[in-house]
Amino acid sequence: MPALRVDELTKSYGQTLALDTLSFEVHEGEVFGFLGPNGAGKSTTINVVLDFIRPTAGRVEVLGLDAQAHSREIRSRTGVLPEGYQVYDRLTARQHLEFAIESKGSDDEPEALLERVGLTDAIDRKAGGYSKGMAQRLMLAMALVGEPDLLILDEPSTGLDPNGAREMREIVREENARGATVFFSSHSMEQVEAVCDRVGILQDGQMVAVDSVEGLRDSIGGGTSLRVTVDRIDDDALQAVRSLPTVSNVAAEDRDPPTITAQVDGSKTTVLAELEDHGVEVRDFSTTEASLEDVFQSYTTGAEVTAR
Repeated sequence: MPALRVDELTKSYGQTLALDTLSFEVHEGEVFGFLGPNGAGKSTTINVVLDFIRPTAGRVEVLGLDAQAHSREIRSRTGVLPEGYQVYDRLTARQHLEFAIESKGSDDEPEALLERVGLTDAIDRKAGGYSKGMAQRLMLAMALVGEPDLLILDEPSTGLDPNGAREMREIVREENARGATVFFSSHSMEQVEAVCDRVGILQDGQMVAVDSVEGLRDSIGGGTSLRVTVDRIDDDALQAVRSLPTVSNVAAEDRDPPTITAQVDGSKTTVLAELEDHGVEVRDFSTTEASLEDVFQSYTTGAEVTAR
């Protein structure tokens, strides 16, 4: 059973079509990355999933339940870190957590939750004095209350410094290892690539791609960029490399040291062997794969991608 099933989901605001027959599934027990440019419909999708807004058409199932008919039960089993949250300035972190614990009927300890997000030192301080990163940590702690079956994180690294972002990724992995499904919406390609099993890319209210990061790389033909340091640039050797069926975009830089760069969809050793067969000495080489940011750019702008 999928943890989340979105089927032909459509949402209109007057003449504006925010979601256009959107369909996708999130498998139980996976970390699913949800990517898209501003205005693509990510927040609208999350709001429909949580029954904060009603769809114009289509159906959403969460944890096997209809999102609109069983929203209260779904929320009791779901932890949410929303984008654009607001803490209660006059309440302490402890009071925030006590409220969330009581609401879910769980037996969590506020101290233990705040320790996980690195906020124990501020447990009895009023949240009105928190920095943006501290408030984000508090909201993450509240999302963890009750060991939710589904964790929905909307831009979870906002306001966090590099250490905070790393700790957030560790919490995602821990929750997933516990058995939770994680739905991870973010603009941060690095964060998504670091923790997600699969990624869905949303564009103009439609899902334009769903796959593993590796599968998405393969789908755009980005291949691998091979950079070779050589003793000299030889035109015949370059032509031979260009003629290889698995090689494209060959370029040479005649500087100190001379380098040759090629996009390779297959074995890199064939390129190295071809150069050496033409008397070119290979002194060093390195490879770089297309990043998730490259993939995202390809799907959302149509730009040709070259691995860097």
